[in-house]
Amino acid sequence: MTPASSSEPFTHRQIVIILSGLMAGLFLAALDQTIVATALPTIVGELGGLDYYSWVVTAYLLCSTVCTPLYGKLGDIYGRRVTFQAAILIFLLGSVLAGFAPGMLALVLARGVQGVGAGGVMGLTFAVIGDIVSPRQRGRYIGYLAGVWMFASVVGPLLGGFIVDHATWRWVFLINLPVGGAALAVIWVVLRLPPVHRPARIDFAGAALLMAGVSLLLLALVRVQEGGAQAWDGAAAGFTAAGAVLIAAFVRWEAHVEHPLLPLRLFSNRIFSIGSGLGLLIGCALFGGVVFLPLYLQVVAGLSATNSGLLLLPLTAGVLIGSVGSGRLTARTGRYRIYPIAGSACAVGGMFLLSRMHAGTPHLLVSAFMVLLGLGVGLVMQVSLLAVQNAVEHRDLGIATASAQFFRTMGGSFGVAVFGAIMNARLASELPARLSPEALAAVGGRVSALLNSPAAIRALPAETAAAVTGSVEMALQAVFLSAVPILLVGFALSWFLQEIPLRETVGPPVDGIDEAGA
Repeated sequence: MTPASSSEPFTHRQIVIILSGLMAGLFLAALDQTIVATALPTIVGELGGLDYYSWVVTAYLLCSTVCTPLYGKLGDIYGRRVTFQAAILIFLLGSVLAGFAPGMLALVLARGVQGVGAGGVMGLTFAVIGDIVSPRQRGRYIGYLAGVWMFASVVGPLLGGFIVDHATWRWVFLINLPVGGAALAVIWVVLRLPPVHRPARIDFAGAALLMAGVSLLLLALVRVQEGGAQAWDGAAAGFTAAGAVLIAAFVRWEAHVEHPLLPLRLFSNRIFSIGSGLGLLIGCALFGGVVFLPLYLQVVAGLSATNSGLLLLPLTAGVLIGSVGSGRLTARTGRYRIYPIAGSACAVGGMFLLSRMHAGTPHLLVSAFMVLLGLGVGLVMQVSLLAVQNAVEHRDLGIATASAQFFRTMGGSFGVAVFGAIMNARLASELPARLSPEALAAVGGRVSALLNSPAAIRALPAETAAAVTGSVEMALQAVFLSAVPILLVGFALSWFLQEIPLRETVGPPVDGIDEAGA
């Protein structure tokens, strides 16, 4: 097959092959966010270094989040093809280093390298689709990518546990090599884009300010996630204050630098601003709430880790149906504004229904709630990104797409931390009301350990186990209910998303559509 030249459009067959490579890369980047969770106890048991336990996850999250905007800008300057290949290579290098790590500190550093590559893969995948498919037809392809991303996030813990049970934990990372190598080969052979080298300098000072500011804020959030409200000590307050100052300095710098990392003029585009805001809110409610679903399924419903992973698949099915269905309808009709509105409403309903779950809720009903939530998220995520890509100039396609991904990821990070604090606070009030002072003294110091091991809860005396399970049930109801107002704000915001004609060609916007999307 001869790749498309710079003057020829890609054929459907070429697009499908490229899409397979993008899906493989995105699958690995999303998978490594969660696959290590179930393997960590085994890893720590072999390597030691319990103090680095949480940093195996945090290093990946930090690096992948803060690097996403930088990759978007690099793609705009040097071209998506070479930048995407570099991101995959960095990710695979980190996977090799992690797979052969001799100790926990080396593993944490390797996970950071993985995160640097994953930030580029996740940010550039959707921008590459923008380079090869017109906005009118783009929705159907973005839908498949959104489904793959959600599936990888859900199946990660299940796959990690399977690998640890049947092979060495090192294959949790080394399994990336054949799949990532195949993705790299596909992009190398098929993705032939016109060479790009725009006369622009990289805003390293802006990148440093943004990365440092976001990193400090995320570090503060990680402390809250791990320790709840009591974690707001002097260090967390210092991280937050320093992070806020650096973000403010970043905004001021971007307003005056000649070649900004994140052009502030993009925020004068209403579609970009509202689309990014929707991503932030949906990310906050979705990831902040849904990350606690396995806890409900294993602790409250009493399912095994394998069965709980399988029961999360309806959520993925809902996202896939919403994303692909809205993409196909958008390609057929050219209309898209209704989908974020309907999707936000579905997400509100699904999350509220999740907040009503209890130990006796039938599994079929729980699956139906998840499908409704996933359907709503799929309708919002795909269309909001499509609207942003359609509304910006092609020279800003990479940074606009990466920024939309960045805000969604940041929303998820904030959500997990805030809802984790809510859960811990509710547990702190529920446990004393349900347990005797003696039982509370025995359980109180190891609540976190018990939540990470549902079998340990079931091994407690029957009365104590019932009290802990009931407390977790009430705490999770509070978490899911707290996500509802955030989704309601997203529902209100979705009504302000403008609908402009979707372009039929790949490239700059058509004449007559100004930067504000009027």
